[in-house]
Amino acid sequence: MEGAESGVVPAVESTADDITAMRIRGAASIADAAAGALATQAERSTADSPAAFEQELRAAAAMLYETRPTAVSLPNALRYVLRGMDGETVADLRSSTIARAERFQRDLEQAQDRLGEIGAHRLQDGDTVMTHCHSTDALACLEAALEAGKDLEAIVKETRPRKQGHITARQLREWDVPVTLIADNAARRYLDRADHVLVGADSIAADGSVINKIGTSGLAVNARERGVPVMVAAQTIKLHPDTMTGHTVEIEMRAERELLSDEERAAIIGDAAGENAETEVTEDADSQPPTDSGLTVENPAFDVTPPRYVDAIVTERGQFPPESIVTLMRELFGEPTDDPWEN
Repeated sequence: MEGAESGVVPAVESTADDITAMRIRGAASIADAAAGALATQAERSTADSPAAFEQELRAAAAMLYETRPTAVSLPNALRYVLRGMDGETVADLRSSTIARAERFQRDLEQAQDRLGEIGAHRLQDGDTVMTHCHSTDALACLEAALEAGKDLEAIVKETRPRKQGHITARQLREWDVPVTLIADNAARRYLDRADHVLVGADSIAADGSVINKIGTSGLAVNARERGVPVMVAAQTIKLHPDTMTGHTVEIEMRAERELLSDEERAAIIGDAAGENAETEVTEDADSQPPTDSGLTVENPAFDVTPPRYVDAIVTERGQFPPESIVTLMRELFGEPTDDPWEN
């Protein structure tokens, strides 16, 4: 096995399999598992020289990285732990790596609560907040404000096509927050009733651009026109250090069936397509939708909100104007000229 040949212990391979199969999912869970796997690799390594130990750690990190290379929290966890590997002996390298991983996991466990407390300071008693999609970081700000005794209301965008806004609405109602659920296209109309727009982030680029659920950028533009401040709540594991070197964040394209069922597609192309409509012929032809070269369905999962439309990015390290987020990024992850798991 590749893992055995490189000295990677079975527990790391198991964690990598779990991340690949999405048995471990979510930014924080992935980051925590990755840091824990590197600590396990350090603890169980049988390397007999510092060079061999470091090579095994890099091989373990490389295996973990390949599971979800576009999930920014994963490489951030790997960078953080490997940057703390220090010492002249195997024993020193082992102890420093384990300590660094444990510190990362400890900070991660407390990060959302700290973020929530910081974000809550921006919310006043009686405020109405408009949300988009579902973000536990954003909800942490609302929860902390409620715990501080502030009364809040929420305008929740349903967030098609998967309607993650319903999850947010359900959580807010459990906290007894009055909720107005609206169609995505109604956001501009209801911004006049909002005091804040509060969203999460999938990742944040070095220039302060926010990559979040599709529709965030349009909401931010409308909010700026209406004079409603936009707050982005995101733990520092969402920062994307590769963008400091000009790397562009890849936008995931999701399955077209989230937008258009097979039946709906057939109805659109239907008889009007005539000879231009055809059915893909495979061994499982019954399950294949009719195709039409003139009908394209695109379903981007995220969009990019420029920093000029964002008033503040709230993290567990404090709140920042988007243009200054690169300073925090450098402090946490260094300059990503080379990934530390590469030779």
